[in-house]
Amino acid sequence: MRRIPVSLGARSYDIVIGDGIIGKLGDAVRDLGLGSKQMIVTSQTVWPLYGKTVKDSLTTSGFDVCITLTSDDEEAKSFETLTTIFDKLLENDFERNSGIVAVGGGVVGDIAGFAAATFMRGIRFVQVPTTLLAQVDSSIGGKTGVNHPNAKNLIGAFHQPRLVWTDVGTLSTIPERELRSGLAEVVKYSVIADPELFRLLSENVRSFSNISGDTLIETISRCCSIKARIVEQDEREEGIRSILNYGHTVGHALESLTSYAQYTHGEAIAIGMTAAARISLEIDATDRETVQLQENVIRVAGLPTRMHQPIDPVEIVQQLNKDKKRRAGRVRWVLPRRIGEVFLTEDVPPEVVLRVLQGMIAS
Repeated sequence: MRRIPVSLGARSYDIVIGDGIIGKLGDAVRDLGLGSKQMIVTSQTVWPLYGKTVKDSLTTSGFDVCITLTSDDEEAKSFETLTTIFDKLLENDFERNSGIVAVGGGVVGDIAGFAAATFMRGIRFVQVPTTLLAQVDSSIGGKTGVNHPNAKNLIGAFHQPRLVWTDVGTLSTIPERELRSGLAEVVKYSVIADPELFRLLSENVRSFSNISGDTLIETISRCCSIKARIVEQDEREEGIRSILNYGHTVGHALESLTSYAQYTHGEAIAIGMTAAARISLEIDATDRETVQLQENVIRVAGLPTRMHQPIDPVEIVQQLNKDKKRRAGRVRWVLPRRIGEVFLTEDVPPEVVLRVLQGMIAS
């Protein structure tokens, strides 16, 4: 079992990673000294797989537990879902020392975290990620929020969890497409900060669904360590943390324009990383080999490097102007120099972006 600290002063917490540890969550939460009332927020999909195990573990450890079910779809990240959670918290007389336990993927973690951030101006919560994407990325760092019809994650708050409890055994039950989606975030971490992880990924990505628990723990731990160190330096994304958005600029625009129905998050990010590397090549900031190496790994991972949904690249460029990461009205790009190194820039001409995107429409 690995324990990775996220050192943020009074908001510090641990990421615990193991195989077969989900049933031990109750004791870990009790050791945090949290209040006696805990709400599990999970999805209809995850509840029969792991929800009861989590509930039994919390109950055995002395907690009074209630349940709120939602869906796994991006549409669940809405004010309607948020109100449902608030109503349940009020019905069960939750107080400021009570807490929320998010069990599921990124959607569940985002909405449960935002509910915790805003109910009574903030109560404590625990992340129990059950998808690869959530385990390596969204459960860590305190980003919570809901979507706006015009943009993803536009409304939210920074609210750090008290614990991230990651059981790699839960990955055995997620669909292959969702596992591949999570691999996009693993590729992201390797490109922005870890050439050795990129090498390991290149060797194992084709058979990733069959790798051992120990290899999963190592891979996930490397990603979590990268994110933990970056979050420690820049908790509220005012500087270096922006590199974690590699691939997300075009990716989020693509998700919004296709109403979150055509691509999984990871598929959109894979296309976004491909676009970012090609843009970097266009402005002479990287070489063709770097672009090709990244595209090869993305393809072997079973992820797209081209847009198969008929979509106008001009609309994507226009959507970029709604990105919450803009500075003084200019799009902030994360672009690669080489595998393991990226940089931030706001000096990418829109015509370059448009030209790259036009070249990525599948025939």
